[in-house]
Amino acid sequence: MNDFDLVVIGAGIVGVSSALWAQERGLKTLLCDPNLPGSGASYGNACTLAIYACLPVNSPSVITGLPYLMASKDSPLSINYWHALTHPRWMLSFLNNCRASKVEHIAASLAGLLSHADAGINPLIASAGAEDLVVANDMISIWTTQKGWEGSKEGTEMRRRLGVDFTELSSDEVLDLEPAIRLRPYRGLRFTGARHLRDPQAFVTRLYQRFLDLGGTWRQNAVDQTEPRKDGVMVHLGRETVSASRVVVTAGAHSKTVKGSGAERLPLETERGYHLVYKNHGAKISRPVGWNEGGFYTTPTDGGLRLAGTVEINRIGAPMNRRRLAYIARRGAELWGPLDGPVEEWMGFRPTFPDSLPVIGPSPASDRIILAYGHQHLGLTLGGITGRIVTDLAEGRSPNLPIGAFSPARF
Repeated sequence: MNDFDLVVIGAGIVGVSSALWAQERGLKTLLCDPNLPGSGASYGNACTLAIYACLPVNSPSVITGLPYLMASKDSPLSINYWHALTHPRWMLSFLNNCRASKVEHIAASLAGLLSHADAGINPLIASAGAEDLVVANDMISIWTTQKGWEGSKEGTEMRRRLGVDFTELSSDEVLDLEPAIRLRPYRGLRFTGARHLRDPQAFVTRLYQRFLDLGGTWRQNAVDQTEPRKDGVMVHLGRETVSASRVVVTAGAHSKTVKGSGAERLPLETERGYHLVYKNHGAKISRPVGWNEGGFYTTPTDGGLRLAGTVEINRIGAPMNRRRLAYIARRGAELWGPLDGPVEEWMGFRPTFPDSLPVIGPSPASDRIILAYGHQHLGLTLGGITGRIVTDLAEGRSPNLPIGAFSPARF
């Protein structure tokens, strides 16, 4: 007999959600991570449950606008060119997935999964008693230039075709909702039903505590290696080895380090994201505001006003790029007016595949190992539904929604 029914490797929002779903279903579950639950990318995100976010980073406009994105001081994109040159297959695959036909497929796949996101996370919110950490007040996405707005129309229509619920806003309507905006908006979209978290790490911690209360087991250890066998998987955590009927890898950007899991075979790379928190400005807005030209979100949190986003293509071990933080501070002041000095600076790692879709399904190494990572900008939003799918797979059942587009076998 195995020590556990399921071992979950990685304790971000996807891993903790998977562990809680499994423990709720009666599976004897071990959750392990060298760091505390929710302390990685799940801590530093934009705090949004972004059920509307079906448009991938891949886009035909990336190719046509690449010279500007790479050269402008106002670009939300930063690229370490040496890193890009040493990973040409990933970069070329990413650009290949910027073709219109590919983007349609990616967006439709994401929209289908996002339509189940609330059904995945809401039971966990209720189980953990985390309702006080969730704010239901929609989200506003704004454009401050006519060129930016006109360039977004194709994406807006794609969202409409895929059933995303939103309302178009005039400049005055945006300012009626959020009068603190200093840089006059040109147009906006209000995404109905979107929610945000007051404190994402407190949220993950609440789910984790519920997992423990239900009898779940925690180890603050890294998994060095997994060894699939006919009746289970041996899991090596430093000096300890345990056996499990099944294992799920939910270690985000670090998933490739789990030897023997099959994760090391897949083309995962890292988008580095940044945030700043301004303690004295938390009451400036009442809901998340995304600035498209700026490439970041502004979200009211318990810790203050959080400005989070941008994209940096760089190796995972590179030092923090302070120019990214300076960019967010400068552009934040353009949008909101003068801000006090930030009380927090953060950098984290978004796990990213070249088609902007996560992997959710059996590993190429063994059907006893489930891979569930690569959620890029949507880990917080999709953590709950991914956890439910993982638990279905761990129980040997087919999920009640199609997941073929997320199969690791697509690579």
